[in-house]
Amino acid sequence: MKNDDKASISLKKIICISLLFIFIMTVAVTATNVSLTNVKIILSSGYEMNVLTNKKQVSEILDDNHIILLEDEKVIPDLNSQLSDNNTIKILKKTEEEIQKPNIEEKSSDVTAEQILESYDTIIEKIVVEKVKIPYETITKDSASGKGAKQDKIVQYGVDGLKEVTYKIKYQNGKEIEKKEISSKIVTKPVDKIVEVRNKQQVTTRSSTKTRYAGKWSYSEAELDLICAITAQEASSSYQASLAVITCACNRAESSRWRRNGSDPLSQYKARNQFCYTIDNHWRKRLNGNYPSYVKKAVVDALNGKRNHNYLSFRSRSTGARGVNIGGNVYFNAM
Repeated sequence: MKNDDKASISLKKIICISLLFIFIMTVAVTATNVSLTNVKIILSSGYEMNVLTNKKQVSEILDDNHIILLEDEKVIPDLNSQLSDNNTIKILKKTEEEIQKPNIEEKSSDVTAEQILESYDTIIEKIVVEKVKIPYETITKDSASGKGAKQDKIVQYGVDGLKEVTYKIKYQNGKEIEKKEISSKIVTKPVDKIVEVRNKQQVTTRSSTKTRYAGKWSYSEAELDLICAITAQEASSSYQASLAVITCACNRAESSRWRRNGSDPLSQYKARNQFCYTIDNHWRKRLNGNYPSYVKKAVVDALNGKRNHNYLSFRSRSTGARGVNIGGNVYFNAM
């Protein structure tokens, strides 16, 4: 080989070695300028993996490592955040509340502008007083003796009480949205119903079956309702007015002058052409409790012995009759 050829080959080797050295230096410089970070990724299954990355955003790090979040998974920090100081990414399972939240947000898009505006309408507060019934209680007493026939008899009829309850009520768009009790007071206390078990002792009158015990009359619930309906038709403007009517019937039942019509108030009420029972049918609309509570209380009190006069007859004040005016009726003909 000639000297010129040898010199040419040596020159080529020097050039190749120089180029390779420049390439290696360039790669080294590039690697030095790129900062790699060791990141720990904890999957929802609990598996841990360590990766080297030059990315800082969580979503990019996951993408580089082909990790995809499922619908029921979440990541800490979130996808749009930068890697935290501890260089750790955690993938966790979502809670039930977090899974349902997107559904709620989707439904909110169905809300109309009109509905949104309505929610800002003025709220009106009112103080309202309501009358509330206080149910009576039933008490049973056993006073029977011996082995004879026994029966349950109502010694005292139950009467519901009444209380006034004051509420603060809030309205929006004409609808009640809140109701809060402020105070309450009892107007009338309930009267307990007393049922007594005693030896059977019936007295049959000409128009009803009743029992009188210790100066008191006892009727069935249906008969009591009938007495109240008749009383209310004759006078229902007040407790005293109602008591005066039933007192008249009781006075007649206890008077020998009216004994021909029966020895109890209901028989007196049913006597021909004496009370409204046989004169018209207006009392029927008051059956089944269609009368004020004080009417029933007046009847019960009278059956238990209470009276507010000693007269045997009455007429409407409009007839011009003379006597004592009680609740719009004029009472006369003393016992």
